[in-house]
Amino acid sequence: MKFAFFLGCTVPARLPQYEASSREVLEAFGVELVDIREFNCCGYPIRNTDYKAAILASARNIALAERKNLDMLVLCQCGFGMLKHADYHLKKNPGLKDEINELLQKEGMTYEGGIEIKHILSVFHHDIGVETIKEKVRRPFQGLKIATHYGCHALRPSEVTHFDDPVNPRLFDDLVEATGAESIDWQARLDCCGAPLFGVNDDLSMDLMEKKVTNARESGADYLCVGCPYCHIQFDTVQTMLHKERGGNHLLPSILYPQLLGLSLGMEGHALGLGLNSIEITSIVKFLSE
Repeated sequence: MKFAFFLGCTVPARLPQYEASSREVLEAFGVELVDIREFNCCGYPIRNTDYKAAILASARNIALAERKNLDMLVLCQCGFGMLKHADYHLKKNPGLKDEINELLQKEGMTYEGGIEIKHILSVFHHDIGVETIKEKVRRPFQGLKIATHYGCHALRPSEVTHFDDPVNPRLFDDLVEATGAESIDWQARLDCCGAPLFGVNDDLSMDLMEKKVTNARESGADYLCVGCPYCHIQFDTVQTMLHKERGGNHLLPSILYPQLLGLSLGMEGHALGLGLNSIEITSIVKFLSE
């Protein structure tokens, strides 16, 4: 398997552990990642201020991947959602496609819409496969309870993303349980983490996040597990801020799925960036079988 590796903006700037752990784990499954240096922002941050510029940004990235005839593997759910949104609407709207291609042709590029855009969790589940993952696991977790946080932009709108059932998804739970951990049932698992509101209404953002963390903890979770940089920052950095501002027992650590999987494959914590979180997660190794 070979993919154009789309990091987006947030991962290299703020979450190097997500990139490092993803590269380590995907290599273990024989997935080749092609870095395209010309990739730009997906356009999501300007989607509500300059819609066509956002579509153009995504279309340019897709066109770059098409040049190499490679499907895209995306780490960020916002990036995934924006790229899928652009791809969907460019295919549905010939006039928009022509307008965007006229702009792309200034760089000698054309959007055709001939490749697939996949989130990393989809690649693990559909391309690599849950059974293949189970076969590779060397040190399954024992007694570890995980609250999976699906995030919003992968699940919705489902007719655009085609990620999983938006009401009752199972994909992420299956992937967590392939490591030997238990994916718990919890009421708030599909609620927003509050990240989109941070910087606009910090109190409301923290309220939403606190509600999720409290529900996950009361449901028995030892850790949260995520597949989105914005969600991870919310549960890690912002949760640390919440703890300092409001006190109490708010802390529930968040681990990225490639980190969780990498540990069960027998990889070392330092190679997966376990020490880079604001909230300590290195103690999760105590749940690994010998």
